[in-house]
Amino acid sequence: MNNTALLSPGGIIILCAYIISLIGIGWLGKKAQKEQSLTDFYLAGRGMGFFVLFLTLYATQYSGNTLVGFAGRAHREGYQALVLITFLSAAVGAFAFYGPRLYRLSKKHRFITPSDYIDHRYKNNKLTYLSAAICLIALANYILTNLKAIGFIVEAVTGGVIPFAYGVVALSLVMVIYESLGGMRSVAWTDAIQGTVLMAGVITIFITINVEYGGFGFIYEQIEKFNPSKLAPPTIIQKATWFSTICLGFFGISLYPHAVQRIYSASKLSTLKKSIQVMAFMPLVTTFFMVVVGLTALALFPDLDRQASEGSTLLVLKDLAMRGAIGTGMMILFLSATIAAIMSTVDSALLSMSSIVTKDFYTRLKPGKNQAQLTQLGKGISWVIMAFSVYLAIILPQTIWRLLEIKLELLIQISPAIFIGLYNSKVKGKSIFYGMLVGTIFSLVVMIANKLGLSVPAKPMGIHAGVWGLLINGCTIYFFEKLHKLKE
Repeated sequence: MNNTALLSPGGIIILCAYIISLIGIGWLGKKAQKEQSLTDFYLAGRGMGFFVLFLTLYATQYSGNTLVGFAGRAHREGYQALVLITFLSAAVGAFAFYGPRLYRLSKKHRFITPSDYIDHRYKNNKLTYLSAAICLIALANYILTNLKAIGFIVEAVTGGVIPFAYGVVALSLVMVIYESLGGMRSVAWTDAIQGTVLMAGVITIFITINVEYGGFGFIYEQIEKFNPSKLAPPTIIQKATWFSTICLGFFGISLYPHAVQRIYSASKLSTLKKSIQVMAFMPLVTTFFMVVVGLTALALFPDLDRQASEGSTLLVLKDLAMRGAIGTGMMILFLSATIAAIMSTVDSALLSMSSIVTKDFYTRLKPGKNQAQLTQLGKGISWVIMAFSVYLAIILPQTIWRLLEIKLELLIQISPAIFIGLYNSKVKGKSIFYGMLVGTIFSLVVMIANKLGLSVPAKPMGIHAGVWGLLINGCTIYFFEKLHKLKE
């Protein structure tokens, strides 16, 4: 990627003013607080209406992974990246499957974190701690992927004047300030703005690409000319990977802790259901559009290596600007949309991590603190988490897509605890605990062995290690349930 800035100095000032204005939204969220309690701070008092709930779900689900990582994957894989549409659609299907039932329980029993449900359902402390720990690892990874995306964006916007690391630090500071001011209320309100900007930006860039380059005909012809292998039908192994990817969406993305907490935050059940119904259409107008951006980058810049492909979205923007197809206003819109998507995801994950550390660990290990003290503690934890995440984002080299896969491969080990628990009242906490433990250990062993260079593929037979882990997880649960019945 060359060092030409995507925005003029004036455009950069406008973009910075938009970002800094989010602190003002955080202040308004603080003013709207009704009480110093964990429920008010982490769930906005369980009062989210349809408009805010839908937009915060949308802005949270479509993040830097979508706008940077998905386009990069489309460049590397060609048309096979279209599976990402089903990947996100599967997550919405899972929301519809378990969301309403979990919502009813959360209203009755005042859940704040996903592990609150697991603790209520199974009454097993080891299981509660294990599920909370997995959530923390997944969320830390989630923040990491999006902070890396922020660094790429800021560096490209300024032509390298603001380096990757400085961009990560600056935007992280803004996020942690407005998040700690007003909690979920501030996060949701900023998400509503960011979700609107995101939707407008993605639709605009898709239309512009089709008008300027001639649409799918141009893309197909260029890929056929320079990368015909990326038009080839998938092999059996690749089809297995498609299926595995969809499993990650259904069992993983749908259980992002910050997504679960948005289910808890809905003002009423009908509001939640309407939000999920509208979310079902979003993969077609967000994921699909960003895959097209990646395919356009493949048509225009066929020789990018794996790392350079992460900048596919920005390369297409630069090319459109050089052609005169987009002006400063449109460039600011799309870059604002990209940064908005990233920030709306990081702030949500940060808030969720803070709630898990505070509610699932601290309050269990040191009971007796009042709600105001716990809320203040949660704010301090947010700053510590963000500082550590920024450090890791700067030093770790993995691509955004691979980091996304790693967190989902661990997070899906929690899914049996949620899905089975909601629909089968007889399964024991001990069975769920050992299933989760064995599945997680298997997934970690495979990933670590692959990383160390041992002859262990990251996707045995094309299936992600975490999906194999989920299968082993389920088999372990079945074994312990049978064992329990034999003892009765």
